[in-house]
Amino acid sequence: MKLDSGWIAARWKEVSNSGEELTTTHPPSQSIKPWIEALVPGTVLGTLLKNKLIPDPFYGLENEAILDIADSGREYYTFWFFTRFQTNMSANAHAWLKFRGINYSAEVYLNGQKNVLPKGMFRRHTLDVTDILHNDGDNFLAVLVYPPDHPGRIPIEGGQGGDHDIGKDVATQYVQGWDWMAPIRDRNTGIWDEVSISFTGPVKISDPHLVSSFFDDLKRVYLHTTAEYTNVSSLAADCTLKVQVSIELEDGMCLIEHVETEELAIPGGTSVLYTFQPLFFYRPNLWWPNGMGKQALYKVEISVDVKGYGESDSWSQLFGFRKIDSHIDPATGGRLFKVNGEPIFIRGGNWIISDGLLRLSEKRYETDIKFHAEMNFNMIRCWGGGLAERPEFYHYCDVYGLLVWQEFWITGDVDGRGVPVSNPNGPLDHNLFLECARDTIKLLRNHASLALWVGGNEQHPPDDINTALKNDLKLHPFFKLPEVDTNLMETHSWTKSHEDPSRYLDGTRLYIQGSLWDGFANGKGDFTDGPYEIQYPEDFFKDNFYKYGFNPEVGSVGIPVAATIRRSMPRESWQIPLFQLSDGYISEVPNPVWDYHKYIPYSKPGKVHNQIEMYGEPKNLDDFCEKAQLVNYIQYRALLEGWTSRMWTKYTGVLIWKTQNPWTGLRGQFYDHFHDQTAGFYGARSAAEPIHVQLNLATYFVEIVNTTSSPLSGVIVDTSVWELEGSCPYHKLSKSLSVPPKKTLPIFEMEYPKTKNAKPVYFLVLKLLDKSNSNILSRNFYWLHLTGGDYKPLEAYRSKRVPIRTSAKVTLVGQTYKAEMKVHNLSKESLREGHSFLNIDHHHNHQELIKTEKIITKVEPANEKREGLLSRISSCVYPRKEKQMQVAEVKGEHSGVAFFLHFAVHAATKNPKTGEDERILPVHYSDNYFSLVPGEVLPIDISFEVPTGTVPKIVLQGWNTHGHSLAVQATGH
Repeated sequence: MKLDSGWIAARWKEVSNSGEELTTTHPPSQSIKPWIEALVPGTVLGTLLKNKLIPDPFYGLENEAILDIADSGREYYTFWFFTRFQTNMSANAHAWLKFRGINYSAEVYLNGQKNVLPKGMFRRHTLDVTDILHNDGDNFLAVLVYPPDHPGRIPIEGGQGGDHDIGKDVATQYVQGWDWMAPIRDRNTGIWDEVSISFTGPVKISDPHLVSSFFDDLKRVYLHTTAEYTNVSSLAADCTLKVQVSIELEDGMCLIEHVETEELAIPGGTSVLYTFQPLFFYRPNLWWPNGMGKQALYKVEISVDVKGYGESDSWSQLFGFRKIDSHIDPATGGRLFKVNGEPIFIRGGNWIISDGLLRLSEKRYETDIKFHAEMNFNMIRCWGGGLAERPEFYHYCDVYGLLVWQEFWITGDVDGRGVPVSNPNGPLDHNLFLECARDTIKLLRNHASLALWVGGNEQHPPDDINTALKNDLKLHPFFKLPEVDTNLMETHSWTKSHEDPSRYLDGTRLYIQGSLWDGFANGKGDFTDGPYEIQYPEDFFKDNFYKYGFNPEVGSVGIPVAATIRRSMPRESWQIPLFQLSDGYISEVPNPVWDYHKYIPYSKPGKVHNQIEMYGEPKNLDDFCEKAQLVNYIQYRALLEGWTSRMWTKYTGVLIWKTQNPWTGLRGQFYDHFHDQTAGFYGARSAAEPIHVQLNLATYFVEIVNTTSSPLSGVIVDTSVWELEGSCPYHKLSKSLSVPPKKTLPIFEMEYPKTKNAKPVYFLVLKLLDKSNSNILSRNFYWLHLTGGDYKPLEAYRSKRVPIRTSAKVTLVGQTYKAEMKVHNLSKESLREGHSFLNIDHHHNHQELIKTEKIITKVEPANEKREGLLSRISSCVYPRKEKQMQVAEVKGEHSGVAFFLHFAVHAATKNPKTGEDERILPVHYSDNYFSLVPGEVLPIDISFEVPTGTVPKIVLQGWNTHGHSLAVQATGH
């Protein structure tokens, strides 16, 4: 039973009653000051914000108005949290009060009984409350939470981790601020993770460990299972232990693959670590990372029945059969990962935390992880200054196929390598650090997505901690050797042997001492990651850009869309950076609020010319952000394509710094804190396709990328160049090609820039086609300029009106809309023979008013001041089997390429307030920020949830299309 509602809180100094009194004679209520509604799980700052007692620290400069713990003292953020609950505990049952995370220490009072919880942010606490609970009325629970012992100060100049004092504790380090994050004033003090009450019989199950071992080229697989069984009664317990393994089939049926029972006698008051006989599977469905195959997950259930009592306790976990190997690749010097024997080229990102105030939820986690999967990423690195991520995070990584690199709580900046140098010996309490580490390992080790343990970020733990972790995380022999003697299973008794891999703390995953060691960066611990700034796109392809095989951090820009800027700061802060010319380079001077939100510029004087100004000097916020999205798209596509161009010949992987922001930051992100994607999201998504066609921006050779384990045969590359007005002066169709697995293959040079009449700005469309059926395997759209040029000719192109038809099939399931969109560029330029577009049936005689039995479609004039020509379509939404086509058309007098189209979903508000954010977020798009050449049709799938009572409209805007929208209204189904 989760205790996640009904909590109230009060500042410790403002409460006169003791914990014993609060939970017996003087239980508080929200109606009595100083008690307020509390956010549990959450933090003190989250609670104060929920009650509007502080300004929003993520808005403008409001964080500066909140008292920092360094100035207030720890007592100011020491808080009581109180709740009341009822239970229905059966006779002879035992009750357990569980806290999955408290920062930093606490006193717990339940019905007048006190327990003191030890320090440490990353450890679980379980209390036996059997004799304390009231089974016939309210139970009163009060928790007094103390902040970290060493919250530290924030120097005037800021810095990485403030004055680094937080490193003396075992807690998150980002809370003292970083170059991408403002400081968190309470240092995340609070009951920040799940609180629950559970009930068992006399025997309870603790920390099961599941391990799969593989033999005979993955044909023979064994599931090893060990758990601790504790008899909390004084009498001996005769137990029947059971493990059941099942898998859900596609039709919703459940297939039970194994049921194993074993007998065990446990003396009273003792614990037994018991290992089942390994369960044999022949060719089970394997778990694969994103882009390599399906994420098969089996449900493993463990239970214990006690003679004379019945079922005493049970536990379950989704588990993926997969084998992960890792070694340093001799060809590149980079760390190479293999999953189920297949090399995997790592393309992923660095992760800080979902929300800086620890307002964590399953729903938010699912969006975060699904976004990473939609970018075609296959790894997330959990940075050492953040969290040991939660089981819900790992659950969705299991579901969506994201490998996870999990670091412990060490960073170079805070722990011995920062400015000033501090905490060279890490946290003050090394035993506490190890206790938290071991408990974290037990919490997370059963997740298929967890691939790697790392001691710290750009630093290794102190020698004694590092040695202990190496020993704790030593590999079982099955996971050390490339090949294992298949007779081992027959020659050992795995039921009771300490050699069973499930008896190790982990035993299956590699431990690396730090993010710059052993195949990462230069492998020696030197600061050889990065860079973290704007680059010329072609530089990512050059041999001298990065020396080493695996870069754990390389970052760049990430300004969000204009609507996010408006939502994040007051109007006077919407001023865009000043562009100042000096020595031939433009430098940017952001306003103070942008600077506070860690904006980094789109230029680097002396090295990189301003990439936004390449499109013309921005006029206002909307213009600036639109041009920034163009740069975001190119920047991140080029980064990943540059790495992929050297797949296995120079590189084994790259992790982008970083994929998201835990607050309203203005740098290094693919989506903002409100879950709206930047164009960089879709540039990365394109580049990280498992099968991909790309242009090497350094050599101008067209390349085919095949990251899969299967060869490509009978494929054709269709290359076409388009001028702004829609003519096609260059077209080339390759011969039939074959591409080996795990290979990047240069095909031919794209020669248009060398032709006599090449235009200064042009569009390039690359398509990789299956010759047998003309299916498009990959499509890539570039806008390019001649050497020494820029994109300023695109500015005049904005005044053009290219005709667009948008059609949609929409379903509503619960609160979730699913729209199958098709966008058609109606320009009727003649195409060269051999051009291949995605063809769909469409209406050639679209009329101003279309009536069918179930749909009324009407084109109405728009408020052109707000969003140009607006086509509103009101329609009924029907169940899946009754989907109907809805069509809207925006007429245009010009022909040409429909450039940089992007969808958004808004609330269809009749009279929106000025500056009001109408966006519905999050939204999942199969693609966005796309362009269409004349006659081309592109399908886009969109899904989103809508709050009750909100009518959504799907908005399409673009560089030269004068946006329109589809207002979809559900009237029942």
